[in-house]
Amino acid sequence: MKKQLHLLSLAVVFLTACGSRNLHQAETSDITADTASVTINVQYAKGFTVRDSADIRLVDVGRDTHLALVRQADVQVPADYVKIQVPIQRTILMTALQLSNFTILEAHDVIKGITGTKNLFDKDIKQRVKGGSIVKIGMEGNVDTELVLAANPDVIFISPSKRGGYDAIRETGITLVPHLGYKELDPLGQAEWIKFVGMFIGKEHEANELFAGIEQRYNVLKNKVKEAGFEELPTITSGEMHYGNWHAVGGKNYLAQIFRDAGADYVLHDEETSGENLEFEKMYALAANADYWRILNSFAGDFSYEALKASEPRNELFKAFKERKVVYCNMKQTPYYEISPVKPDVLLKDFVAIFHPELVEKDYQPTFYQLLK
Repeated sequence: MKKQLHLLSLAVVFLTACGSRNLHQAETSDITADTASVTINVQYAKGFTVRDSADIRLVDVGRDTHLALVRQADVQVPADYVKIQVPIQRTILMTALQLSNFTILEAHDVIKGITGTKNLFDKDIKQRVKGGSIVKIGMEGNVDTELVLAANPDVIFISPSKRGGYDAIRETGITLVPHLGYKELDPLGQAEWIKFVGMFIGKEHEANELFAGIEQRYNVLKNKVKEAGFEELPTITSGEMHYGNWHAVGGKNYLAQIFRDAGADYVLHDEETSGENLEFEKMYALAANADYWRILNSFAGDFSYEALKASEPRNELFKAFKERKVVYCNMKQTPYYEISPVKPDVLLKDFVAIFHPELVEKDYQPTFYQLLK
């Protein structure tokens, strides 16, 4: 009798497992069927384009990467395209910007490797690293290929702007997918890379909906600032001295665009590049009388005007320093790069609340930037 009960129990477990597996396969099939009919329209991003047909999605990334996303393995793709069967189940990320896309899409399950956890805020990711479901593969230029292989990713998202180290990974044969969100000069263009990631993980519908909300909130506030018709705009400078040079975002940087959309005049608006390293004297000539001064850094403890002066005594010469109008974000206290790339609408509102507080609700609490106290 006991033997019969034991066999019956094993049969139940087996049938349950089979049912779960079949259910998972059905869910995967549903996702595949649903995503096949979801159209991806790229409106702001310049780094990727999408062309759809009945059984294949052609994605061009930059000038040199051509990917064919297919839902069935036996689909034929153009000769110059790399075939990737989607949705992928496992991947490795190289940057916080990439992580922001997976976080907003609630897709941490797909992440099996990251480069590191320094200054990482996300509790779920840290718990997964601690539990071993996500491995730390090293840093750019010093990646442990054995750990990469152990993570068994379907693809690896890379950032060509980083120091490199991808040659060793290429030798593993794993498909490398460039994520060029960092190159986007439009805030909404950077956020639109949510759609790019969504195509790989079967969350096109969610990506479209999320981006539509971001776009709507951003443009409503942007137009509200424009319609206010300010005759004179406050001016703002950015950055601070590091190792003998002042690093400031250039006039084409996505943050410079947010300044403009928030109703401020950025002092480097004529610069053609997305980033500038300037000598102090040149920056002072440009920004000595700027109304505001934006600073983003990682300061241990509470940053202050005293700390800003201690880092460079000449900082006290700026008008924004004297009038206590430094706009500040501490990356040790805020998950800035982990989530701000997909929240340009929130960044915009933070700045509008500073430049034109009458345009936001009185009890608005900033997420990233606020006036330094």
